[in-house]
Amino acid sequence: MRYARVSVGGRAVWGRVGEATVELLSGSPIGGEPDVIGTVERATAVWLPPVIPPVFYAVGLNYPRHIEHAGAAVPDRPEVGYRANNALTGHRTPIVKPRAAEGRFEAEPELVAVIGRTLRHATREEARTSVFGWTIGNDVSARTWQHQDRTFWRSKNSDTFKPMGPWIDTDVDALAQTTTLRVNGTVKASFATGDMVFDPYDYLVEMTRHLTLHPGDVLWMGAEATCRIEPGDTVDVEISGIGVLSNPVHLEGNEPA
Repeated sequence: MRYARVSVGGRAVWGRVGEATVELLSGSPIGGEPDVIGTVERATAVWLPPVIPPVFYAVGLNYPRHIEHAGAAVPDRPEVGYRANNALTGHRTPIVKPRAAEGRFEAEPELVAVIGRTLRHATREEARTSVFGWTIGNDVSARTWQHQDRTFWRSKNSDTFKPMGPWIDTDVDALAQTTTLRVNGTVKASFATGDMVFDPYDYLVEMTRHLTLHPGDVLWMGAEATCRIEPGDTVDVEISGIGVLSNPVHLEGNEPA
């Protein structure tokens, strides 16, 4: 099953995504079975981030080739960071590059786990069954800011820097898929989604030793490769079995009305 959030009359509505339509739902499907209250055409749907998480968790270096490229040491345990909800944006909406952001502006294609129930002191099996479904993320970074600042507050958390979507897939075997990053239709990276140092369940077990996860929390799983992007580009992140997250890139002040 695929679930999304779409804008209908200016308000966010959950939907169940079909081949041609999106069935509008009376509430969140995470932990419930909402009623169908209407439909919209899938082709004309206005896609929102498929969930606004209570807490937005993100993994850092988690693929061997990315770690090697960064000249970093392979981690010996899973450690997680945080991102900001203000950075979230949906499928087909612009990534806005701030005019003050000089230097490399990059995309990273990531698998995202969406948590479906409260979790604390989880076993690996409990961690596995706690995942409601999977979506796609694009971890946009302003690298000059990343190296200038003590934290990631603006380099990774500026508005629109975290596209996510287009929907949550509840049935896919996410770790058996392929992740592909394209810019203007040209493949810039392609890798086995599951080729991680630590998989999502490793993270969930470690995290819940110290904190409680809640329904709707998200965990972004890192990427094997990054790619430079510029205003005027269109960036597609595809994870086979889930779908394609596509976003144009605009310079601040040049966004569509």
